[in-house]
Amino acid sequence: MVGRGSPWVPRVVVAAPASGHGKTSVATGLLAAFRARGLAVSPHKVGPDYVDPGYHAVAAGRPGRNLDPWLVGEERVAPLFLHGARTPRTADVAVVEGVMGLFDGAVQAVHAVRPLGAGHPTGFASTAHVASLLGAPVVLVVDASRQGASVAALVHGFTTYVPGVRVGGVVLNRVGSDRHETILRHALDGVGVPVLGALRRLDVLETPSRHLGLVPAAEREPEARRVVDALGEVVATSVDLDAVLALARSAPRLDAPAWDAASEVGEPVAGRPRVAVAGGAAFSFAYAEQVELLTAAGADVVSVDPLRDEALPDGTRALVLGGGFPEAYAPELSANAPLRAEVARLAATGAPVLAECAGLLYLARSLDGAPMCGVLDADARMTDRLTLGYREAVALTGSMLADEGARVRGHEFHRTACDPPAGRAPAWGWTAGGRPHGDGFVAAGVHASYLHLHAAGAPDGARRLVQAAVHARTEVPA
Repeated sequence: MVGRGSPWVPRVVVAAPASGHGKTSVATGLLAAFRARGLAVSPHKVGPDYVDPGYHAVAAGRPGRNLDPWLVGEERVAPLFLHGARTPRTADVAVVEGVMGLFDGAVQAVHAVRPLGAGHPTGFASTAHVASLLGAPVVLVVDASRQGASVAALVHGFTTYVPGVRVGGVVLNRVGSDRHETILRHALDGVGVPVLGALRRLDVLETPSRHLGLVPAAEREPEARRVVDALGEVVATSVDLDAVLALARSAPRLDAPAWDAASEVGEPVAGRPRVAVAGGAAFSFAYAEQVELLTAAGADVVSVDPLRDEALPDGTRALVLGGGFPEAYAPELSANAPLRAEVARLAATGAPVLAECAGLLYLARSLDGAPMCGVLDADARMTDRLTLGYREAVALTGSMLADEGARVRGHEFHRTACDPPAGRAPAWGWTAGGRPHGDGFVAAGVHASYLHLHAAGAPDGARRLVQAAVHARTEVPA
C-alpha cells in the first residue's frame, strides 16, 4: 500500500449539521473558485457517493475520489487521500465534502475521536471520523434560511461536541437579506468561530434531481459546467477564499505513505489482456482506483459506452460493467442490439464479466420490458422502494472475483429489483432485516450483483480479474 514520500497538502473538510444544508454547492464552488485562481485543487468525498464526485471533477479538472473507512478500512483513508491529492500532480489545496451531518455515520459502529470529548463518539465512517483521520479542519455549512440568533447555539454545539474535531469556520447558506446576514454574524461573534462567508438564496445553485438524488454530471455535461462555473463565481464573491486557504494550510503533515496501486497488486500479470470498462451517461458510477488497480495488475484498460458503441473494443478479453442509471436509458440501451449481442457472446466464452448494479440490469433478459443482453436468466424493473446501505457480505460462490467464503464490505444504492434476485449460484450473501439475503449471479466467468465494492478495499479482485482475462478463450461464438 505504500508509495513515494508523502507531500504536505493543505486541506479542509466541508461539513454540515445535516443533509440539505448545501455542502455540495459550497464544496464544488470552492473547488471551482480556487481553480479559477490558478491553484491545483484535489476533490474528495466522504462516503460511497458517486454523483457528487462527478460535479467535483468538473470543477477541479481531475477525478473526484471517495474516502470511506467502512469500504476501504481506516488505515487506507489517509494514504488514498494523499494519492488523490498528488495525482496527476500535487494539489495546492484539497477540499473534502462530507456526508450527512458532521457526526452521522454507519449505524453498525461508532468511532471514538481522539482526544475524546465527554464520552461523545462519532458515527463510524462519518465526516468527523474522516476529518480526524486526515487531521483536517472543518468548514461548517449552515442553512440559515429559517433561523436568526439561534444559529449561534447550533454552531456552538457542533464546535464543542467533540474537541478532537476542529471546526475552523462557518459558511452561512441561503441568507435572505443584508439585515438577516447582520443578525447571523452578530450572533456568531461570541462563539469564537469565524464566519468565512454568506451565500444568498439563488436558483443558480440548484441542480436537477432524480430518484437517486442529483442527476450525474456525466449526463448533462454542458449544463453541469455552467452550474459549476456559476457556483465558483458565487463562492468567490461570497466567501473569504484567503481565509479558507489559510485554514487549509493550518492542517498538519500526514504521517502516512501515499497509496500505490502497484504495491497493492504486486507483480503485473504477464500478457497485458485488454479489459473494457463501461462508461458514458448510463454507467457513470465508478471509483477511479478500480482502473488504476486493473492497470497496475497488467491490464490494457479501454472504455466502452453501451449507449454509443456498437462493438466492444478489438481484442477485449474481459468486461467491467459498473453502476449508473440504465433504467433512465433502457430504450436506448435496448436499441443498441449489436453491442448487446456482442456482450452476450463474450460472456458465452467464459471470459470474465464483472457487473455491479447497473451492470446486473444490463446483463438481464429485460429492464422494464426492454430487451437487454440476456446473459442472466432474470428480469429487472423499477420499483418505488429505495435500497440503500452498507453491507458486510460473504462470497457464497467462488468466482474470478473472490473465493467462496471471502468476506467483503460494500454498499447498495438502487430503486430497482431483479426477478429472481439471485441465481442457483448466488454471488453474495448477507443479513438484512434479521434475515439472510442472497444476491446476484455467478456462472462461468460472469459475476453480477447489486453490491458495489470499492476496489481499494479489496485490491486482490483486480489481479484475479486480470489473471482470468489472460486465461480466457479468444474464440467468440457467432
